[in-house]
Amino acid sequence: MDYEIIVVGGGHAGCEAAHAAATIGHKTLLITSNINNIGDMPCNPSIGGTAKGIIVRDIDALGGLMGIVADKSHIQIKMLNNGKGPAVRSLRAQADKITYPHNMLNALENTNNLTILEGMVEDLLVEDNKIRGVILDNNKKINCKALILTTGTYLRSKILVGETSKQEGPHGERSSKFLSNKLKDLGFEIVRLKTGTPPRIEKNSVDFSKLKEETGDDRYLSFNCENEYFYDKNKQEKCYLVYTNELTHNIIKDNLKKSAMYGGYAEGIGPRYCPSIEDKIVRFSDKERHQLFLEPESLYYDELYLQGFSTSMPIDVQEQMVHSLKGLENAKIVKYAYAIEYDAINPLQLFPSLETKVIENLFTAGQINGTSGYEEAAGQGLIAGINASVKLEGKEPLILKRNESYIGVLIDDLVTKGTKEPYRMLTSRAEFRLLLRHDNADLRLRKYGYEVGLISKEKYQKLLNKEKNIKNLLEALKNTKLNKTNVTKEILNQLNINSLFSSIDLYSLLKRPQITMDLLIKEKILSKDYDDEIYNQVEILIKYEGYIKKEEKEVEKLLKLEAKQIPDNIDYDKVYNLASEAKQKLKEIRPKTIAQAARISGVNPTDITILSIYLKKEYAK
Repeated sequence: MDYEIIVVGGGHAGCEAAHAAATIGHKTLLITSNINNIGDMPCNPSIGGTAKGIIVRDIDALGGLMGIVADKSHIQIKMLNNGKGPAVRSLRAQADKITYPHNMLNALENTNNLTILEGMVEDLLVEDNKIRGVILDNNKKINCKALILTTGTYLRSKILVGETSKQEGPHGERSSKFLSNKLKDLGFEIVRLKTGTPPRIEKNSVDFSKLKEETGDDRYLSFNCENEYFYDKNKQEKCYLVYTNELTHNIIKDNLKKSAMYGGYAEGIGPRYCPSIEDKIVRFSDKERHQLFLEPESLYYDELYLQGFSTSMPIDVQEQMVHSLKGLENAKIVKYAYAIEYDAINPLQLFPSLETKVIENLFTAGQINGTSGYEEAAGQGLIAGINASVKLEGKEPLILKRNESYIGVLIDDLVTKGTKEPYRMLTSRAEFRLLLRHDNADLRLRKYGYEVGLISKEKYQKLLNKEKNIKNLLEALKNTKLNKTNVTKEILNQLNINSLFSSIDLYSLLKRPQITMDLLIKEKILSKDYDDEIYNQVEILIKYEGYIKKEEKEVEKLLKLEAKQIPDNIDYDKVYNLASEAKQKLKEIRPKTIAQAARISGVNPTDITILSIYLKKEYAK
């Protein structure tokens, strides 16, 4: 049977890609080696985290699945960095490892135009450098017009524990043995990467009296932009704080060469920002202890995930390491830690649409592109699903800019800078992070989701109403004066605010740190006419107005450079005086705009000036 779009892989990238393509209206096939592993969480069953939580919020704003499925599946949720500015606040939820995949599968099974098939793709059908379909391991051929590869960690995957290794994926699943070599034959540059997971602990074997509790927030929170809640905030599971100690460190140091990584048994490059515990001990030898968390995996079984303790040490050493931790002296390990190696492609071989430069109508998303993390994978999968769809419709791809979304930052970093290690999203990677907040995801991205067909007219109308309410409240605050009276003077004196003014508008008053929307409403200076999120949004816009305007000015400069397109057929050898390194990088990456060219490592401002002059001279209309 023929399909318009085939998605290979049922992980977080594949789920989003398949759902997006099918919802937009294309006959879509999702091929996975095991239907029971759709939406699986082989590592930590958590969704979100610093920066990552905003990716999930962005996915929901665009019409993706991860946010709403996480909201229906979590057993604890909290807002990280709540005491800091809005630019770095992110949601993190501890998802139920059983419920989340179940809810994701249910969502996919109820998606029109989508078929799910169990199978292993071992080869691609390519004709005239254009994708035509796939060949399964049983030699069955399935045709398609566009293909999205979301193979996760399954390309030539290898499980490592000490000096032992097995050719398999997570949970002992079959590894994809041949597809990686097929991609290499087609012209893809293959890289070898590595990630890991910690041991799982039997809950009843832990002495919790020695550990500090970490609870969820006592207010309702959601990844979905509709603010729908599916849990009782008073019935959340607890996590627990644990620390390594001197004994832990000595055990690791004494057995370092038994580790797959330090013993020379690992080939792949691991993630810098999510290192194994042995890597932490070596790299941060001055640290007396490292923070760990014991987190419940599910309500359906009693296993705890020891976050921050991933390792590839032999089993006997893992036992010593775990038992050296306070509260875990008698802990029972129910699943030992391991590292996993897998193949990925060089993301510099991708266009910003996530279509490959090597084969037309072939898209890739997730860990095959060199990223780590469920959220990074899901964000890419969503964009790949959208862009495969619009490509078949003859429309322009959706390219999110760096000032619009963390997903845009992620993809731009991959296709412009590449990566030598599993890429993880950090707030520091986003230069416009004050504009890319959790609270304004729908204001930034809902329109795009509506335009491509992932957001309903009803949801889009809610966005328009929200924008109108924000505008109205801002105007009301500017036009409402607070006159000095005995009552207002007493309120301001209590807050140690100089009240020399005879009158002041509420907009200006809110710029003062001590004045909040809640205070104005409580003191009946301001009436409660809107939902809380409207007041929250307006308060951020007022209090951070100066910083926001500063970033918006930088965005204006960026957009001017983004508007300067570079023709696909440009011959960089004809651009005289370009530095050799710049010329080589520009040929390899083929940037679409001057802004993208300026972000390439090895291309300096002088090269950009020379290139700009050349384009103006040779391509001026």
